[in-house]
Amino acid sequence: MTAAISVVGVSRRHRDHLALDAVSLQVEAGSITGLLGRNGAGKTTLMRIIAAQDFASAGEVRVMGADPVEDDAVLRRIVLVREDQIYPRYVRVWQLLRMASWCYPNWSQELAETLLRDFDLPAGRRVERLSRGMRSALGIVIGLAARTEVTLFDEPYAGLDAVARDRFYDRLLTEYTERPRAMILSTHLIDEIAGLLERVVVLHRGRVVLDAPTDDLRGSASIVSGPALAVDQFVAGRRTWDRRRIGSQASAIVVGPVTEVDAARARSLRLEVEALTLQQVVVRTAAERDASAEERTSA
Repeated sequence: MTAAISVVGVSRRHRDHLALDAVSLQVEAGSITGLLGRNGAGKTTLMRIIAAQDFASAGEVRVMGADPVEDDAVLRRIVLVREDQIYPRYVRVWQLLRMASWCYPNWSQELAETLLRDFDLPAGRRVERLSRGMRSALGIVIGLAARTEVTLFDEPYAGLDAVARDRFYDRLLTEYTERPRAMILSTHLIDEIAGLLERVVVLHRGRVVLDAPTDDLRGSASIVSGPALAVDQFVAGRRTWDRRRIGSQASAIVVGPVTEVDAARARSLRLEVEALTLQQVVVRTAAERDASAEERTSA
C-alpha cells in the first residue's frame, strides 16, 4: 500500500541554520500522527514542505504517491492549517469560507456551517477583527470542512480555551471516524491529544528521535519512588533516565515495561510506581538526546 505521506532523507538548510536533518517518516492513509517536539525542532518546516509551501534542500517528499510541488491535483488533496495562518484582511468569514470551497473538491459547506455554530464564529465579521481564539477556530473550520485526504494541523488551536479545544477534539474524532484520512497534529498539549494519536513522531533539533505507535509508548517508562535503598535495589541492572535523592528518599525513571512481577516486588519494597505520561516520555526522550550529544562533544 502506498503511504499517504512519504518523507525520505529530507533536509532543509537556511543560510546559517539546518532546520531539518535527513528526516524520514511514513504516514499511512487513515491514521492520526502526532508530530511533537520543542519550539524550533523543525515541525512547522516539515509540514510546510509536505504541503509544498516550502522546499527541501535535499531528500524526497511524496503525497499520495506524487510530488506535491506545483501539482495542483495533489495540492487540492492537502490542507495545512497553522497557528500563524495569514488570511486576507478585509474579507468576511463567510467570504473566506467560500474561497476555501473553491480550492477543495470534497468541501462540506454543511460541516463548515455546523462548525461556525460550534465555535460561535460570526460569519459576517471581517477576518481582521477576529480575536486570536476566533482566528484559531476559523482555521479549524477550514481544515475539517476541506475533507482532504491529507490534513495537517500545526498548533491551530493554541488560541482556544479548554472548552473550545475539547469541542475541536470531538469534531476531529467524529470526522476521522466517518471519513478516515491521513492527519498530522503538531501540538505542545501532548497529553490532551494523546488519546487521539495512533503514532508519535518526535523531532529534536531537526532530527527524528522517536517514531513509534502510541500504544508502544504507554507504559514504556515509569517513575519509581520511595526509600533510597529500596529504589537502588529495584533499579539495579535496569536502564534508568534519571535518579534523584533527597535525604532518605529517592526516585528513578525506569525505562521499559513494569511487569506484574516487578509491581509485586515494588510493593514488597514499599515503593510507588507510576507510568510516565506521553508528554513526559517525549520530554525525557529529547533530554536524553541532548545528554548523549553532550557526552559525544566532551569525549
